[in-house]
Amino acid sequence: MPSSFNVESADGYERLMGRWSRKLAPMLIDFAGLADGDRVLDVGCGTGSLTFTLAETPGLSEIVAVDYSPVFVEAATRRNTDPRISIQQADACALPFEDGLFDRAMSLLVLHFVPEAGKAVSEMARVVRPGGVVAAAVWDHYGGMSGMRMMWDTVAMLDESALPLRRKYCFQPMMRPGEMKESFIGQGLADVEETSLLIRMEYLSFADYWDPIAAGEGPLGKYVAGLDPAKRKAVDGAVRAAYEAGEPDGPRSFASVAWACRGRVPGKS
Repeated sequence: MPSSFNVESADGYERLMGRWSRKLAPMLIDFAGLADGDRVLDVGCGTGSLTFTLAETPGLSEIVAVDYSPVFVEAATRRNTDPRISIQQADACALPFEDGLFDRAMSLLVLHFVPEAGKAVSEMARVVRPGGVVAAAVWDHYGGMSGMRMMWDTVAMLDESALPLRRKYCFQPMMRPGEMKESFIGQGLADVEETSLLIRMEYLSFADYWDPIAAGEGPLGKYVAGLDPAKRKAVDGAVRAAYEAGEPDGPRSFASVAWACRGRVPGKS
């Protein structure tokens, strides 16, 4: 099972997460570093947040993007107008590239949805040349996603069947402090550093916040889509009350934190 993320549509993903991953992408790139002439691999490109942000750097020679979902591959391919970019379907745990082909491999908001996340890190390291960089970021669902935790905590108070789903959400792979760093070191990477990246998720209204979930996108969306009408009505009302927090509907801002990690492939280039 290469990915546990629930995808309904590319447009739905954009409303749920793509707009926020675009804010996070420049921060991961700054952390990972770039150099003129680099060949860069984007593992788990989704709709292209990292891919097309990388393309804003004119000195890169090639950007290769892969994703397991054909929905995402089709959407990113449709958007692409840059001849340096190529996009294809592939499994993060079995990358279809020769050893040492890239200068850097990056993965944005993907590894926590890969059940064998350590194997994906190993594959990223394999396809990067000696001296090159592997870097990744995942959300800190437990301690750093106030807006999403508000949803899960509200739902879990209404429905005991949501408790194991909340636990799974909070402790997906690579999300515990130091876990991604330990994995990078365990896969043989050197000079490994871990940090946190902070953005704010800005919503115009409750509908802007809730509609992508209500349409079935992502882990919580999959749960909501399976509710019977009575429970669905109760969940909708309770989450709205949590969002509004006693004030009229309108804009809200949530701090959102991601873990980020980078390491160097041992040896000289």
